[in-house]
Amino acid sequence: MLDVDVIDEPAAAAAALDPLRARLLAALAEPGSASTLAGRVGLTRQKVNYHLRTLEAHGLVREVGQRPRRGLTERMLEASAASYLVSPAALGEAAGSPERVSDRLSARYLLALGGRLVREVGDLARRADAQDKRLATLAIDTEISFASAAERAAFAEELGAAVRDLAARYHAPDGRPHRLVVGAHPVPAPTPEAGEDAS
Repeated sequence: MLDVDVIDEPAAAAAALDPLRARLLAALAEPGSASTLAGRVGLTRQKVNYHLRTLEAHGLVREVGQRPRRGLTERMLEASAASYLVSPAALGEAAGSPERVSDRLSARYLLALGGRLVREVGDLARRADAQDKRLATLAIDTEISFASAAERAAFAEELGAAVRDLAARYHAPDGRPHRLVVGAHPVPAPTPEAGEDAS
């Protein structure tokens, strides 16, 4: 099972975004059957089986074994991944693209870059998996608190200069191109738990 997979087919995205099917996918992080899932979601085994077959048809669920149960053979199923991302590619021509955002300092531009990252890396990871190869990537994720807007601007200027210097030093015109995306955004405030005061 993959840690995370990217869904880029519109029909697969529609199947996974159905609230009941999303619950079934989450439950199938561990192998289960239609009968074991039926009690969890409050449906009959037959209805759960229908939804599981739809997910299976889109490659989101796969059979991992069989077991006898009350004179029948019960299929054991597992989700193809522990979690999923929906690629903007599932939206076809309506998908967000950095080229369509004029303000490169806007939050919308950062969102479009993130969408392109999901689309491109998802596609490359699928190809690497098909060839049983590891995709060479680099990820840096950290948090930093700025004392003021001026310090944030100074940090952005220094970071930009450092990235430009490193890119100039290591760029090989005849080498394999890589895309480097650097972004920053405020860390969202935690949402209150059920029953907590939101004030």
